[in-house]
Amino acid sequence: MLPKYSERLHRSLLSLPANNERFLVKAAASEADVIMIDLEDAVAPEQKVAARKQAVEAVDGLDWGNKTLLVRVNGLDTPWGYRDLIDVAEQAGRLDGVMVPKINTPRDVSFVDMLLEQIERATGREIPIAFEILVETAQGMSLVDNIAASGGRLVSISFGPGDYAASINNRNKIIGAPDPDYVIQSEQNGVAQAHWNDLWHYPLARLSTACHGNNLIPMDGVYVDFKDDAGLRQAARRAAALGYEGKWAIHPNQLPIINEVFAPREEEVAWASELMEVMDQAHGTGTGAVSVRGQMIDMAHVRQAQRVLTKARQITEKQTAPDKK
Repeated sequence: MLPKYSERLHRSLLSLPANNERFLVKAAASEADVIMIDLEDAVAPEQKVAARKQAVEAVDGLDWGNKTLLVRVNGLDTPWGYRDLIDVAEQAGRLDGVMVPKINTPRDVSFVDMLLEQIERATGREIPIAFEILVETAQGMSLVDNIAASGGRLVSISFGPGDYAASINNRNKIIGAPDPDYVIQSEQNGVAQAHWNDLWHYPLARLSTACHGNNLIPMDGVYVDFKDDAGLRQAARRAAALGYEGKWAIHPNQLPIINEVFAPREEEVAWASELMEVMDQAHGTGTGAVSVRGQMIDMAHVRQAQRVLTKARQITEKQTAPDKK
């Protein structure tokens, strides 16, 4: 059996269309921690109904190993969203969770939560279907604290930079990348210098805080230029620094960088191991103040070290455990 949801890795989420069998087969063999079969943006309107059936067949027809498996349904404001939820939740037995886009209010969360509960009662499903959402509009971001506190089966919130950019009237075409227009200029020694600002800092920081305040998994969205490795790495590092557990990928080639960035570095694991050893020794002798590598240590450092070691252990277990459906 897969570990319980809160213990699963979310370093990378690979998104792919439900109606492309070749992509689905490749995704099943990929390095992604999470696979998201997409019924929304990746599927044309005239193919939505057929893709719904293809998604169900893919969920139970392919060997996904120990990956977490999601289906992204269409939005609640579309003609397809409610039927996507019902058909996928009722028919896809291997399904771990659903991803619902464009969540704008806590009421949206409550609706999906109740619908999934009713489906589980009707079908006798024993393992609850997890619920992940996208906040990707100005309205949703303005209410993200209330959305994150909605409770129920909600486990994760992802930031959607594309639709968010459109909702605030931003015109940058490279979704997830810095905007070259968002700069300030200063003059030093008579030379004008331009300094880049980060268009995405505010929504990323706000969403991360809302998630961590409610024990949810924060996920950063896509970086669409899948040939720009340096840009992807920097975007992923920024998100990791802000407390994100992982990032979306739109191409398998992005997975190695994303998985690397959201995994503890060797030096971080060594520091965490040394810190915990010193703290254990200090507690055994009744010592209060301790230092590691010339730095005084307190309980905040201990919590950081524990998180680093937990993540490292999860990665090791995923790499060494046999694949299981």
